[in-house]
Parts: sequence; structure tokens; C-alpha cells
Amino acid sequence: MTTEIKVPVLPESVADATIATWHVQVGDTVTRDQVLVDIETDKVVLEVQALQDGVITAITEEEGATVLGEQLIGTVGAAAGAAAGVAAAPAKAETAAAPTAAAKVIDINVPVLPESVADATVSTWHVSEGEAVTRDQNLVDIETDKVVLEVVAVDDGVIGKIIHGEGDTVLGDQTIGQLNAGASSAPVAAASVEESAGDDIASPSVRRLLTESGLTAAQVKGTGKGGRISKEDVEAHLAAAKAPKAAPKAAAPASAPVVAQGERSQKRVPMTRLRKTIANRLLEAKNSTAMLTTFNEVNMKPIMDLRKQYKDLFEKTHDTRLGFMSFYVKAVTEALKRFPAVNASIDGDDIVYHNFFDISIAVSTPRGLVTPVLRDADQLGMAGIENGIRDLAIKGRDGKLTMDEMMGGNFTITNGGVFGSLISTPILNLPQAAILGMHKIQDRPMAVNGKVEILPMMYLALSYDHRLIDGKESVGFLVTIKELLEDPARLLLDI
Repeated sequence: MTTEIKVPVLPESVADATIATWHVQVGDTVTRDQVLVDIETDKVVLEVQALQDGVITAITEEEGATVLGEQLIGTVGAAAGAAAGVAAAPAKAETAAAPTAAAKVIDINVPVLPESVADATVSTWHVSEGEAVTRDQNLVDIETDKVVLEVVAVDDGVIGKIIHGEGDTVLGDQTIGQLNAGASSAPVAAASVEESAGDDIASPSVRRLLTESGLTAAQVKGTGKGGRISKEDVEAHLAAAKAPKAAPKAAAPASAPVVAQGERSQKRVPMTRLRKTIANRLLEAKNSTAMLTTFNEVNMKPIMDLRKQYKDLFEKTHDTRLGFMSFYVKAVTEALKRFPAVNASIDGDDIVYHNFFDISIAVSTPRGLVTPVLRDADQLGMAGIENGIRDLAIKGRDGKLTMDEMMGGNFTITNGGVFGSLISTPILNLPQAAILGMHKIQDRPMAVNGKVEILPMMYLALSYDHRLIDGKESVGFLVTIKELLEDPARLLLDI
């Protein structure tokens, strides 16, 4: 019995689609519900699954072909014909582990994505086909435009097929691989030593590129850690092979000076989802708001003296260090209470005033700048603020921030001073109406009571949306923060 493989019915607004990826070849044995091919439209990627066990007997439309809804693109023969189909096909060495009879195939799925996130990207596979894994081991990182989600093994076993490689766009709850739970990692006898070595030093997407290019892992020099091969390494190898060999140069006269020729090269890599999101949000903030920046400066000596006096006792009492950020957050929270418009946001033709104080803290991570939220800052003491900021910074560094920790926030604090920035004009974090930039503390000569004194000074920068916040309010807000920081006792006395 032959079953047709067809393009799914397309939505009314979608005229046609493209064959994105065939996950099988003619002669491959398939099981019911196995993903055979990905069909890509201008909005989503649709998976076509096998309707029965059997063998692939024909593929009529190759990858990259434009197809219509319900168009025939291949056929699956009955399971009884699988043996003949495989016998007719050339013998192919398998690098994946052979699951034992007791093994149970478990799908590796993308986590359910929040409503505001349409799709995600397979960022990094930490395992290869045929690799033994243990329960709760991280298998793959899924990157959204806000956070990185980890997918862990639900049981001990061996990685079977990796359906979606690094860089693929996927949807929530989509199957991206298989785990043979309970299987051993003994490789099939036909696997070559060279292929096994390739699994260890190249990700699935790189192995696929090697195969498509007619190369083996041994032919390409890896520049990654432990000799791991990247896509750029494969592309560089191919480019070098295609480049015409230069004709031998005539020997230069003995008196001619030898000039070393510098190597000119460039590297092209795709933007990560987070970087694209940051770029789009920055442009949106610049183009959709009437953004201005006002500046002031603050004498940090009172806070520095206070920290010096109490930092050891504070750490002993609260088991956390006393930093500058807790003073900044306290001062901002108090200033927001006095200037409600700065704690508001614009929603269409409405102004939304918030009666809570969730402060976004800009954190630099290896993936880019993120702004996790410190909730209800007005209800936290200095130790609570320090612990909250520390936890968010650690999670940001390790890629462990959750969607809830990234959502919301009424006002943002960014501290470029940790990188040496003396002054800057921070860009709004939409839909927030204002952002405060802190900077490097630097000794400068200042006039105090008619005399020159060297004081640790820091510039403050407040960027704000002039559609919502007037100049008087913005300057008053920034002056309030200056006064609270220069006289920290006022933070405790609420004056």
C-alpha cells in the first residue's frame, strides 16, 4: 500500500510555500508520526509526518522547490516493502547508537513558548546523535528574543535522531530530536572511527554541511576548543579549495627589501535573536518617541564614606555586600513617588500611571544587554535590593533568566560606569517613559564654599519621553536623585 506525502492545506492568506528540509531519503524506513519534511511559509514552518510505518519510495519535490497546498511531494510504501527498499539502496554506515529492544523513543520538544513569543531558534546542541545522556542533563539551548530556554533529558538513554539543527527556526512544543530512553551507547559495528570522531568535534548542523560538501571531519581544520569544527571552518576550507593557485613569483633581486604582506579577512555571522531584538527596540525607541536627555552631577563622597564605615558590619549582618546600586535604586524609587509621570507609560492615546515600583536593571551578558526586573523595589530594604540585583546579574550571566523576570518594569537604571563610561545618553526601554544612566566616579576639582576641593563626582543622565514628561518634571526628578544621593540620610528619613 502506498501513501502520498502532501503539502498541508495552506491558510487563505498564504499563496504558496517552500520545501525547507527533507529529514529522510528514498529508501529510508520511517515510523508512523515521524517528521518527514518541513514546509516553510512566510509565517510558519509546517511539519509533514508519516501516516503509517513504511519506506520512502519517492521524493518528487526537492528542498527549495516552491509548492502549493495539498500538492504531492513524495510517497511512502508499505512496511513490507521496507526491506526490499533498503536492500536496493547503497549500504550506509550509521553513526547513531542502535537502541536496545527495551529502549523507548521519547521526543525532544521545544518548551511551550509564552503568548508574546511567536517562534524560537535552536541555539546550541550540547549532545550529538549516538551520545549517551543522563536524566536532567541539558541537551539543547532554545533561544527566543528575550531568554535562552534549556531542554533537559527526561530519562537516561542515548540521543537518537536530531531533527532540527543549530540555527533552525522552531515553534513551541515542536519536536526537534529523539531520545532512546534506556538504550546503551554502543555504536553500530558499521560506524567508522572517522565518523565517530566527527561526531565529537562537530555539531549536527556542521556534520550536515560536511556531508553536503563531500567532506569528512578529518579534512577540515577546526579552530574551536579542542579542535571543534565550526561552519566558518568548513566555509573557509571550501573557499581555499576554490581559490586559484597563484603562479610562482620570480625571485626578487638580492638587494630588494622583503615586505611582509598583511592578511586581510572578514567574518560574516548571523545576528542572534537577542541582538536583532535589541536593534529593533533601539530603533523603535528613537523613531517613536520624543526623547531628550538632561544631565546633572552628584558628589559621591557621602555615600562612599557611609559604605566605608558600615560595609563590614552590613555584610556580617545581612550576608551580602553593600554596593552603590542599592543607593541608586532607593533614590530612584523615592523620586518616582514624587514624580508620578516618570513612573507612567503611554498606551495608544492613554497615559497609564503605575502605583507600584518595578525597576529594570540593565545587565550585560555574553549574549547582549538585558533588563531583568527588580519587583516592588519600594518594599525592599538595602540588603533585599543588593541580593535581588546580585541574583538577576548571576542569572543573566549564566543565561538562566526566566520570561517573568524579563517582563514589565516601569523605569530602567543602567550603569555604564562599570565599563569606564564618563557620560552617555541612554536610550529608552519601551514602553517605559524614562531611563537613568549612572557613570564612572572620578575625582575632580570642585568649588566648595569658595574653596577648591577634590571630590569623587559622577555624572547623571536622564533620558525621557517629552510627550509624557515635561522639562520641569525631568529636571526636578533628576535633582531629587542628586539630593538624595548627596545626603543618604534623607533616604532613611523619607524627606
